[in-house]
Amino acid sequence: MVKFSKTWWGQKFIEAIESFTESNRLGRGRSYARNNKIKDYVIEDGCITAFVRGSINPYFGVYKEPLYTTTVEIPPISQKDWSKAIDYLGSKASLVAKLLVGEVPENIEDAFAALNLHLLPHSRKDFHTECSCPDWSNPCKHIAGVCYLLASEFDRDPFLLFELRGMPRSQLQKELSRTSLGRVLSSALDEDEANIEPAASYYTQPQTVEVGNVPALKDFWSPPKRLPQQAEAVTPAVVPGIVVKKGGDYPPFWTKDSSFLTAMEEVYDRVRTKNKGVF
Repeated sequence: MVKFSKTWWGQKFIEAIESFTESNRLGRGRSYARNNKIKDYVIEDGCITAFVRGSINPYFGVYKEPLYTTTVEIPPISQKDWSKAIDYLGSKASLVAKLLVGEVPENIEDAFAALNLHLLPHSRKDFHTECSCPDWSNPCKHIAGVCYLLASEFDRDPFLLFELRGMPRSQLQKELSRTSLGRVLSSALDEDEANIEPAASYYTQPQTVEVGNVPALKDFWSPPKRLPQQAEAVTPAVVPGIVVKKGGDYPPFWTKDSSFLTAMEEVYDRVRTKNKGVF
């Protein structure tokens, strides 16, 4: 099945219309949207008016392709609720920053839910739909086709959601710029950016560099200081025998009158002398 939306907000819109539309009409609606049956549409005052090409059906006496007028309207949010939403959005840096640069935050629905509102349609009451076709069902296949096409338009311009709810993009950014955080962020965005200078080539070009005095080959391989002719003899490391000495002269297991450490030194001397070539 071809997906009509790749964004989460477009898919949420499709889920809403599919929740109350008959499955056969949804299938025909997808076909209408996919096969360019929707000739034209305009969006004005939160209402989408589309002109959809119908089907020729001699059985019902339709011998010429009809053109039906289809409207989809999403109830706008009241100005009072929009004022609360603007105040809330303007108090969250992560939200207002993205909205001012033309991005819709992924948690935008959570922000509206905190005010007991929702930006995206959720159920049948969020859609007012009409079609001039003779189908008794509402939504019909033409309405479904327009909704699928509208979901794909949300991918291109997510701020269309705000417009359908009564807040055009330009007005939304203007209202957000008046909030305390919005003023700070807007002033930062209005600052002059660094001028972009054109480059002669996409790739970095090699440059000629002046070379200083080149040393002679003999001097290049000779160290600045002469190495010693004879290396100093290395003193063999002395093993302190900490483990042996840790118990002292008379450890608990030692029953003789002579010192344990003295006895061990004699043992090590004999071993060292016998294995002179090894140790």
